[in-house]
Amino acid sequence: MMMFWWFLALLLGPVDIYRAHECDVFTYLDLYHAIIGTSLYVKLLLYTRANLTCGQELSHHNLSAQPQFNLTKPTTFVVHGYRPTGAPPNWLNNIIEQLLARGDMNVLVVDWNRGAANINYLKVVTYSRDTADNLTAFIRNMQENGASLSSIHMIGLSLGAHITGFVGAKFNGKIGRITAVDPAGPQFNGKPPEDRLDPTDAQFVDVVHTDMDAFGFRKPLGHIDFYANGGADQPGCPLTILSGSGYFKCDHQRSVLLYLGSLNRTCNIRAFPCTSYTDFLDGLCMDCDQFKPAGCPVFGYDIIEWKESLVPLQQTKAFFTTNKQTPYCKTSYWVDIVTWNRDTRWGYITIKLHNGSEVTEATINHKASSFKKYSETRLLAQFEKDLQKVHKISIKFSRVNAFKPKYKLRVLRIRLTHLERKDRSVFRHILFPLKCHLFSTWHLFFYFSLSCYAH
Repeated sequence: MMMFWWFLALLLGPVDIYRAHECDVFTYLDLYHAIIGTSLYVKLLLYTRANLTCGQELSHHNLSAQPQFNLTKPTTFVVHGYRPTGAPPNWLNNIIEQLLARGDMNVLVVDWNRGAANINYLKVVTYSRDTADNLTAFIRNMQENGASLSSIHMIGLSLGAHITGFVGAKFNGKIGRITAVDPAGPQFNGKPPEDRLDPTDAQFVDVVHTDMDAFGFRKPLGHIDFYANGGADQPGCPLTILSGSGYFKCDHQRSVLLYLGSLNRTCNIRAFPCTSYTDFLDGLCMDCDQFKPAGCPVFGYDIIEWKESLVPLQQTKAFFTTNKQTPYCKTSYWVDIVTWNRDTRWGYITIKLHNGSEVTEATINHKASSFKKYSETRLLAQFEKDLQKVHKISIKFSRVNAFKPKYKLRVLRIRLTHLERKDRSVFRHILFPLKCHLFSTWHLFFYFSLSCYAH
């Protein structure tokens, strides 16, 4: 008989080991489920450096059942939003990997796809409250087992951003940090603070807006609100419905791509606190002396380093522009131009910086600039990339009205100053005219190009 039990244990042993290492995955649903609707079920998937690619579902009540859930480590919750097709978010594995590359923490993916997958958006909004209640109970259980609220970071995307706010409010703003990635606007715009995300929901709340004229939220919701490209109409996204589904979701999803870029440090995007996007483009908000010695805030995951400066300011709006694809960060320069035309010229400027075969370009066309004789015109130029050295500048001037008589813009002096590293301002003291070639042509707009070499 003893031999029988020994043999049975030998057979079953490997099965138990296999089960112990099975991975739990995000709930996969399809359009059928979204059409018929799904009842809410919240699943918490744990990822750590020990199980980076193998999620483990946590018990909501028995935390000790999963020994890898170490409450002495920081915990980051990732809360997705509305899932009208039922498919898992395509960015999920990426954000898990990037968070764990940044620090030794618990990453908890809040899978409420059963609930979020529903073509009835209004029903999903009601489920957001229930999801928040579920998470609140879980975090209270964490507290009872020794976890600190200050060590909790909640990242909410779209509708998930408001879920994190509801949770934070239950703890009277003692949650360490909430990051809202393009918070949902429909059914939340115009609502009072208790019915949406608010700066009082955590010790520090940072927000990014990319689709405020459609699926996103327009007004500030955090201690700092980043408005990428003004908060709407992202570069490279379709402008017409003829482009298909991308027209509806591209701007909204760009927020996730920007945040992932901040996590993997593809490039650091400097943002400039300002009252409006227009003032930012006009170069009226480039002074960041209040943030010395750190300088202007860096968008994304590392904005926590500016917490002590930002929280006393209550709510700060900051703006930046991006490229249409990764790497998204641009390089900012002051461009000071003095002209010697007899009459004032109005138009748009495009500047190219050259370093051998490398070229980077900035177009300043949000409004026409005026160039008065012997007066300095200051413009903010944001280039596609940062060149280590600059050997040549090309300037193109486009008139406001192509049907008026042709004229040239005669440049007496141009000065470029790198906004982030003034020691890199290689053209800061260059005066014109140097050995320059001035020529004009007609191509929709009359313009001239000025190519100058520094000697």
